[in-house]
Amino acid sequence: MKYGLAVTIAATLAGLFPSGPGVAQPANPPTPTTRILAIGTVKPGVDPAAVRSILPTEVRETVKLYLDGKIDQWYSLQDRSGVAFILNVTDSATAHDMLEKLPLGQAHLMTFELIPLAPLNPLRQLPGMH
Repeated sequence: MKYGLAVTIAATLAGLFPSGPGVAQPANPPTPTTRILAIGTVKPGVDPAAVRSILPTEVRETVKLYLDGKIDQWYSLQDRSGVAFILNVTDSATAHDMLEKLPLGQAHLMTFELIPLAPLNPLRQLPGMH
């Protein structure tokens, strides 16, 4: 049953993305940013001992952001050292400022790639969703 629903949804989504030359794409209205995905990694060449010495404070400050509702979800990266946060902010500059105030940011040891997230805009093309 779940498989059949997944196939139906996938087929519907695939139909929303016509391909080939000369296929006119309908204009989609812009979607609002609702979250920011922040992928944090330690800068190349940083001494691991420097990171370890700051890590207890970094964790406490990150927990405070979570408890304040600024971080919705947090994960570790599977393929490398680092973290991924889903932030409850809608502006990349605000996210950048918030993350730079963390201890590893203040020490210039960690960088974040910020990716604005929005609702899946092609779903607006479904009948009755205008």
